[in-house]
Amino acid sequence: MRSRAALPRFTPLLCLLLVAPVFSSSSSRPQWVLQRVPVVLAQQTEARSVPHFLSPARLDVNSPCDPECHKAAPRPSYWDLRRLLAYETLHSDGQLTETAIGIYGYDPSPDTSAAYSAASPEKAERSRARRKRQIFGHDGRFSIAGQDFLLKYPFSVAVKLSTGCSGTLVGDRHVLTAAHCVHDGKNYVKGAQRLRVGFLKPKQRGTRPSSFYGLTNYTNRVDGGPGPFGPPTDDEMKFQWIRAKRTHVPKGWIKGNANDIGMDYDYALLELKKSHKRRHMRLGVSPPAQRLPGRRVHFSGFDNDRPGKLVYRFCRAGEETSDLLYQHCDAQPGASGSGIYARMWDGQRQRWERKVIGVFSGHQWVERQGASQEFNVAVRITPLKYAQICYWIKGNFVDCREG
Repeated sequence: MRSRAALPRFTPLLCLLLVAPVFSSSSSRPQWVLQRVPVVLAQQTEARSVPHFLSPARLDVNSPCDPECHKAAPRPSYWDLRRLLAYETLHSDGQLTETAIGIYGYDPSPDTSAAYSAASPEKAERSRARRKRQIFGHDGRFSIAGQDFLLKYPFSVAVKLSTGCSGTLVGDRHVLTAAHCVHDGKNYVKGAQRLRVGFLKPKQRGTRPSSFYGLTNYTNRVDGGPGPFGPPTDDEMKFQWIRAKRTHVPKGWIKGNANDIGMDYDYALLELKKSHKRRHMRLGVSPPAQRLPGRRVHFSGFDNDRPGKLVYRFCRAGEETSDLLYQHCDAQPGASGSGIYARMWDGQRQRWERKVIGVFSGHQWVERQGASQEFNVAVRITPLKYAQICYWIKGNFVDCREG
């Protein structure tokens, strides 16, 4: 067994595993497969009553529906989808509008791959044996320290919301996050009207880069404090905040509560008042888990048990439905809203590229046969969701036909 004191020696190796390309023949490279996506187009916008902004944001979500429940649910019809993908827009002056949408070129037949079929009895049995902790066994999270890493892609795309959640830069002015970070299913939460997005930046211009620590993996004490071998405090970084100008939330989430269907639509897009001038991460349609390299997913967020620290993790993707991805990535409240991403070969651009394929919804509890079960769940970016989010970002459908 290696001592914890020896861990910093392996930091360069961890960094290479994270950022270095995988050299293999083109035939064996896991590749992004571009597909023609439907068109989701705004049709009519109407004013709605001004929200109350009374309830605090919740950083975890409850649902009565487990994976088998979701898989057994009937598929929404075309008209259901138009209703679910209609959206509300909260403006920074407190005004609220609702927009009806049209869907064109939608063909549900491609959604018949193994990823969307019912689980086998063996899989269903395994799903009942979830371990009841947000940290599953050994804590596999890595705290990112030092400007050399915090300000470098892909870590630089992670941002913090003033409501306590995390988000991911997906455009020059746009942040993808979870809907429950701004709306509790009934109304907009306290702080949503004056929502701000925080970017980690050096406290002073010209500050010398921090010591080389990069990725550090340490276990918390029982009382929540850092262990004796935790990384040094990075006093040279601070949050710089930018106000949100608009917040888009799909009507599929706004259904009176976070119910079984609402969980599929736990995503929101923020438009900032000014450009952040950082490299953002492109959207991608979520492929079936078996097509992901090593079946792995990655995400970084601001877990609330490590204040002021950006926390990165990766893990093997588990069960999935057409809209949700279940996994055991270690996470704590505060990481909700983080962009789930994968890294594969982009044949069109002839390079390795990371794309956001989902939104980390968080740690969810379900009641099944009188017993509580726990899951870490992400909302997958389906072709329709890709079309909708891309339309929010681009303002047109012409640039959103391939995902």
